[in-house]
Amino acid sequence: METGTFDLLSPHVVISAIEDWFELELDGTLTAYPSYVNRVYEVRSVEGSSYIVKFYRPGRWTEQAIAEEIALVDDCAAFDVPVVAPLTTTDGHTLCGVIADSGDVAAEREFLFALYPKRGGRSFDAESDDDWLRLGALAGRIHLAAASGAAPHRLVCTPAGSTLGFLEELRRDRVVHPEFAEEFFDTAERALKWVAPLFDGVELGRIHGDFHRGNILDRPGEGLLVVDFDDMMTGPAVQDLWLLLPGRLHESRRELNLVLEGYGEFADFDRSTLRLIEPLRLMRMLYYVAWSSRQRHDHRFRESFPEWGGKAFWAKEVEDVHTQIGVIRDELEGDPAAD
Repeated sequence: METGTFDLLSPHVVISAIEDWFELELDGTLTAYPSYVNRVYEVRSVEGSSYIVKFYRPGRWTEQAIAEEIALVDDCAAFDVPVVAPLTTTDGHTLCGVIADSGDVAAEREFLFALYPKRGGRSFDAESDDDWLRLGALAGRIHLAAASGAAPHRLVCTPAGSTLGFLEELRRDRVVHPEFAEEFFDTAERALKWVAPLFDGVELGRIHGDFHRGNILDRPGEGLLVVDFDDMMTGPAVQDLWLLLPGRLHESRRELNLVLEGYGEFADFDRSTLRLIEPLRLMRMLYYVAWSSRQRHDHRFRESFPEWGGKAFWAKEVEDVHTQIGVIRDELEGDPAAD
């Protein structure tokens, strides 16, 4: 699936859209944040208040799917989970749209966006046992809030619900180097079909989806703050736990036990799902390749990753898939749920 570009999203379009929807008067300052998928900017009002605006990449999500992201953030805020909820217009909208064109009606494009108050913070590096307990408790609070709703328009974090589709997308777009295409697809598909039964009967619910420490900020005097729900999905709770760990499962037992202890203060956790961690890592690897493929025509992405898609790139991807399959095999021989 090739998503749309931001060629028509000029600074004038950005500022005018915000001023029109939110009845704000901005000072014209527009600071771009690093983001390859969406476009994220900081803007400032003439009174000196700062805001963050996120313009969603056209074609990546449906309007309903974006609304489900915002709904999860709102539900978390209602449960006092530390998140940044989008601002609401005077008409009650949190998801807004603007039409941009270059004078040619046939070339016009709609951009959906949401506006947030700016909340800064520093990256949170877990060092003490208490830090790991806090991370687990934060995940538990998110899942407690998330249990009140559903997200039928978002991805489902299972091999059949998402990852096999990513492989079909890569095959259809013919992005894999011909020398490695057969091995890459054959190996990845066989691995996904092998691990798929592990997901049978696993409880799925709304999750953050990208809950790593880079998306958790520490605000001095206030505590932790969760950001970037762009990849929220329906999936097993363990997806929001393994990304917190400092290494592979066998290297992170102490940290995992502390995370689970903190998590258990707010939500129940099925320890049998720990066997999904390394399969989920494989799924994330394949997701990232598909995600990158969608950005391959974007000027900002090409500048940052000029080697993407070359022969050496795909040789490394095939090697990494084989390595991860070996890790999964070793982990399943000693079921982590039994520890």
